[in-house]
Amino acid sequence: MNKSSTSITPVLGEPLTSVPGFRAAGIAAGIKKRGGLDLALIVADSPCVAAAVFTTNAVQAAPVQFDRALLGRNAAGIQAAVINSGCANAVTGEQGLRNTETTAQAVIEALDLPCDSVLVMSTGVIGAQLPMRQVLPGIRMAATQLSNEPDAGHAAAQAIMTTDTRPKEVAVQLMLDDGPVTIAGICKGAGMIHPNMATLLALVCTDAVIDQTALDAALRYAVDRSFNCMTVDGDTSTNDTLLVLANGAAKTSQITADSAAFEAFQAGLTAVCSELAKLVARDGEGATKFVTVAVTGGRSFAEARQVGRTIATSSLVKTAIFGTDANWGRVLAAVGRSGVEVDPQRLALWFGDVQLVAAGAPLAYNEADAHASLTGSDVFVAVDLGLGDEAATVWTCDFSHEYVSINADYRT
Repeated sequence: MNKSSTSITPVLGEPLTSVPGFRAAGIAAGIKKRGGLDLALIVADSPCVAAAVFTTNAVQAAPVQFDRALLGRNAAGIQAAVINSGCANAVTGEQGLRNTETTAQAVIEALDLPCDSVLVMSTGVIGAQLPMRQVLPGIRMAATQLSNEPDAGHAAAQAIMTTDTRPKEVAVQLMLDDGPVTIAGICKGAGMIHPNMATLLALVCTDAVIDQTALDAALRYAVDRSFNCMTVDGDTSTNDTLLVLANGAAKTSQITADSAAFEAFQAGLTAVCSELAKLVARDGEGATKFVTVAVTGGRSFAEARQVGRTIATSSLVKTAIFGTDANWGRVLAAVGRSGVEVDPQRLALWFGDVQLVAAGAPLAYNEADAHASLTGSDVFVAVDLGLGDEAATVWTCDFSHEYVSINADYRT
């Protein structure tokens, strides 16, 4: 792992259990109809300071409602998170809320934890009640398999997957002035992905000694530059949750929002979240290409990101990239309808290293070169708005035939 706070290099595939003081398990509880790992349990050896962001969808799943309320009561005393795949427990009424509460209580009892110390996350099909006959024995089984070994962390990352084709794990280690701090995260998501947040469950663990106000501020900064800069299909979900737990096990001074170490911690957290977001976009349902949309020349970060999001969510742009059709007019049309006030005569556009447009007019580029820039698995689209010095990067994927096939029979 990288040990510099000034040059942060996230390590892909590094498990949550690389963070001192955290144990994990991932087991097959029988929740998923198709079988496989479907319940993850992550436990800290001591109470954690917690911060979270949730879906902005008005229809919010039972675990989202439960976690919001719990963090409002006890954001400095969280000790575990239990995550199931195979059932979203969304649009399930009062029974869904009771099932969430029962799930949290089962973890408390299995591990003899304090009241109000367990958060719950769920993902899967909307409208089905949690199968408690599978969930409760699964929790007891997971409690017996908790470990700080790498395999346990990897199993937890696998257990939260739905249509994902691969687990998503990232970690960094920062060397602060008075010692090292580790930050590691897992997430799931491949479809129904769009800011703000997405069908996305993410858990980040750290041994940082940090107060709750600073942790919350760092998380919101990181989310704006990571998960809220990523989209697959323009749909936000009912269950989106990103949770950060800090157990304070590092041998360092406390990080506050005005301390010298805050910026380094925030950069490390942003790096972890950014790499997780990229992994989601790379694993978009049916995706054949990972697309980076870089927007420069904005008047503000927010405006540059808004332009990038509009390009990244355009079905016409995404299908053109799938077909390796250098139809750059679709990109500029997206810029023009982004809601950001732009000057068409200042726009410049590149596909890869090939500049197609300058000062709002097409250049005499080679069509074969433009086509070639879209043929690889990684595609780069750059737009210069020519309005200012702010920039933003958004990540997405193409739209393929397979995306339609996956979502045409998701429940069956």
